[in-house]
Amino acid sequence: MRVTERNNVNVRGTGEKALIFAHGFGCDQNMWRFVTPAFEDTHKIVLFDNVGAGKSDSSAYNKLKYETLQGYADDVLEICEALELERPVFVGHSVSSMIGALAAIQAPEMFEKLIMVGPSPCYINKEDYIGGFSQEDILELLESLDSNYLGWSTATAPAIMGNPDRPELGEELTNSFCRTNPEIAKHFARTTFLSDNRADLKKLQTKSLILQCSDDMIAPVEVGEFVHRNVADSEMILLEATGHCPNLSAPEETIAAIKSFL
Repeated sequence: MRVTERNNVNVRGTGEKALIFAHGFGCDQNMWRFVTPAFEDTHKIVLFDNVGAGKSDSSAYNKLKYETLQGYADDVLEICEALELERPVFVGHSVSSMIGALAAIQAPEMFEKLIMVGPSPCYINKEDYIGGFSQEDILELLESLDSNYLGWSTATAPAIMGNPDRPELGEELTNSFCRTNPEIAKHFARTTFLSDNRADLKKLQTKSLILQCSDDMIAPVEVGEFVHRNVADSEMILLEATGHCPNLSAPEETIAAIKSFL
């Protein structure tokens, strides 16, 4: 199976330097539609769906491979190799921030820069680390997701999106969650929410930008600050945007922050 078909890779734009945009849990490449047009005149835009999401080939899903985020990081490197990209900039949202970090750690010569939107290396509070959730919170979340994925999506997606004064955003995220293959989504949720990549941050050598929303239930400000402290060559921008998806709720602010870093 070709990598580009497996991950539904789409390339657009007229520039030489590539920007790779990676989506978060329960989403697909469509979540970047308000951001990517701002870069199409200056960059090559690479969009893809993680296996099991969007229009990817779900038959390529392998539970053993995707038991950890490294499996997804390997896919990113394969996409870069298949497209023969030279020192692209990787833009990852949510869990894809850590996927990009793992890819850059594995192949530090591959990426010029890394942009992490709402990153979290660990979602569970541990000792003096604030991840935003207790162990019990996460286990309850996963149990709810396992027992009634569609009901969980309907109840949880609007809270993740935030911006209750704009219910259409929460509805879009809900619909995105509901389009995802439930069995794959359940497994990916466990891979995501039980991951702990804190120790990996110090291995990251790639110049990085952390975009942190001012009020984010999934990745609180303390998490963004932790990532910033532990990635040696990093900058952090605290956005006025709220919620976990500024690529949808505040695309102009997101675009401006990315452009300033580029």
